[in-house]
Amino acid sequence: MPSIRAQPARTTPDSFANASAYLIGIGGCGMAGLARMLRTRGAAVVGSDAHPSPTTAALQRDGIAVAFDQSAGRIPDDCSLVVASAAIKPDHPELLAAQSRGLPTLTYAEALGRCMLGRTAVAVAGTHGKSTTTAMLGVALVDAGLDPTVIVGATCSQLELGALAPAANRAGFRLGANPIPSGPLQGRPGILLAEACEFNRSFHNYNPTLASISSVEADHLDIYGSLDAVVEAFHEFALRVAPESDGGRLLIAHDGAHRREVTAGARARVETIGFSPQADWRIAFDPASRRAALLRDGAPVVEWSMRIPGVHNAVNAATAAALASMLGADPASIGRSLSAFAGVDRRTQFLGERPLRSGGVVRIYDDYGHHPTEVESTLHALADFERPRDRGARLICVFQPHQHSRTRHLLSEFAAAFSDADIVIVPPIYFVRDSLEEKQKVTAADLVDRLRQRGVRAMHLHPFEAIVEQLENLCRDGDVLVVMGAGPVDEIAHAYLAAARR
Repeated sequence: MPSIRAQPARTTPDSFANASAYLIGIGGCGMAGLARMLRTRGAAVVGSDAHPSPTTAALQRDGIAVAFDQSAGRIPDDCSLVVASAAIKPDHPELLAAQSRGLPTLTYAEALGRCMLGRTAVAVAGTHGKSTTTAMLGVALVDAGLDPTVIVGATCSQLELGALAPAANRAGFRLGANPIPSGPLQGRPGILLAEACEFNRSFHNYNPTLASISSVEADHLDIYGSLDAVVEAFHEFALRVAPESDGGRLLIAHDGAHRREVTAGARARVETIGFSPQADWRIAFDPASRRAALLRDGAPVVEWSMRIPGVHNAVNAATAAALASMLGADPASIGRSLSAFAGVDRRTQFLGERPLRSGGVVRIYDDYGHHPTEVESTLHALADFERPRDRGARLICVFQPHQHSRTRHLLSEFAAAFSDADIVIVPPIYFVRDSLEEKQKVTAADLVDRLRQRGVRAMHLHPFEAIVEQLENLCRDGDVLVVMGAGPVDEIAHAYLAAARR
């Protein structure tokens, strides 16, 4: 492995106490959470976004001013720090204005990494499962009375108050206590929990005391170019976890995470998790009963029942259980919390039943899956959980590929991921980040052709309205419909569900 830059000093947290911070793209889930964290550190915070939203309205109710005209680059005169969302392009007027004034500018990931200093920071990484695992862990810590600060890349109705309390507002952020209020770590710096995204190597800015890596696969190849580069990026992340002498611990999947290459030279205490008897933390799961357990040295540590489908979600829950245990949460409390965990929005989310005019119902799910492994895991989980074929019905999938480069690089893997689906409808590829040249190299029709070659009934349709019309004609009693993708494809699920009310 090439040499890696040294771990930054952790002894003195960066102070935002005297900052007047301006956040560009403040309406993003992570940015809104960051705004609130900076304010608790003593910063004066304002920001801007392209459009009003429920998130910006909530910020305004909390006394954080938000502007919606970003065209003129009107940054306040007293601004001393600018933080830009990952979605902000280099030619954004406000970013250019900040640079012309010589203002210090941070990315969201850089600012979050600085917030981790002086906290008990927990970072959840991996190609798959970050949002669900982070939400599960955050909810379990809330239920255990550890009052964490949490940033999740998805919304969850149980994040604010925990799974054992009535559902609250859907949120991707909660502000917790400093210091830790109870448990074996009582009095230590408060818990700051965040998912650690590998896109654009963002997680190289983080400074975790505790971290997990659930999987390492080829993805974001428009950034990395090869699996080897992805593995190297996770390796550098592993080296950023605090040394064992400072309490640093890294939990990594026993299988599927290139753990020997990723953890080589890590100074944190490295522990593995998985179904293998050789794993330090062993997972047991019975899909039929949905009972799960996490074992250490052959003895159960935490036991729970899964409310959401899939072996992959049992692994996410086990990872959350192991991290919660490391943070001092009571095992019985962890088990109760995971048993009550109802899921994260757009992660195998059950939206409801759609009555058919001919009689009967269709059960509808929404899912964010956009990588072949995620597609395969979700479809297999739904086929096993709902069992539509047992009643003579079908599993119908509307899948919108996300990014032309991802689709092209992983076309064969995508074609093999839909074996559990009876019918697949593919709208045009969601165009984001790629060049116009890349856009010409692959189309949704290429994926449809590959699926048909494998015997899958597949069709390419657009626009979304035409797909909703096709579902009206196609779906019959007992079918299960899952709409998948990281773009706006969930609009199809909601439109088809709403059509029953017209």
